Amino acid sequence: MMEKTQYKEFGWSEQSSIPYFNDIFKYIIDLLPRDGSPILDIGCGNGFMDNVLISMGFNIYGIDASEQGVALANRNYPNHFFVKDITSSELPQELKDIPFKTIISTEVIEHLYSPASFTAFVKSILVANGGGTFILTTPYYGYLKNIVLALFNKMDHSFSALWEGGHIKFWSRKTITILLQNAGFRNIKFKGTGRCRFIWRHMIIKGEI
Repeated sequence: MMEKTQYKEFGWSEQSSIPYFNDIFKYIIDLLPRDGSPILDIGCGNGFMDNVLISMGFNIYGIDASEQGVALANRNYPNHFFVKDITSSELPQELKDIPFKTIISTEVIEHLYSPASFTAFVKSILVANGGGTFILTTPYYGYLKNIVLALFNKMDHSFSALWEGGHIKFWSRKTITILLQNAGFRNIKFKGTGRCRFIWRHMIIKGEI
């Protein structure tokens, strides 16, 4: 029988900017509520983006499996970030009574063995709070981009096969949309970011429950 894969620390050592920050941040802001309602970030990493958002007045909490990342995230805004395996089916006790109607997850779903279980977890939180919005980002893969990567011999770099704990899912607009639809999300919106049209680095998807 194959052993269960254990979580491997990402290796956070400082609260530095994340590589994809400039590609996604301005679009994420436009999708977030500005009424002070609580926002949950699943897979918050070192908390860099969330700390920026909190400093701008957004009410954000985060969870991540990385103890190193959560410790860094809490430096500026203690008690906003908690260690939790994001593939579990429940929130940390400290967050269970917070009525999250907006959930974000940036550059996480490409690392997961069971993305369907993940979207079901997100849906369960939103449904328990009367419905809401899920915003996620992931690297973009599409027909034209894949051809360009192959022509310029960039497939190995893009697929990061030698990265322990790296990307194991490579999403197109079609497949990520089907994933959300199968979970029951509706009014799904898409935005490609970085580089140029159809060769985007990332995509931002928004769905509602």
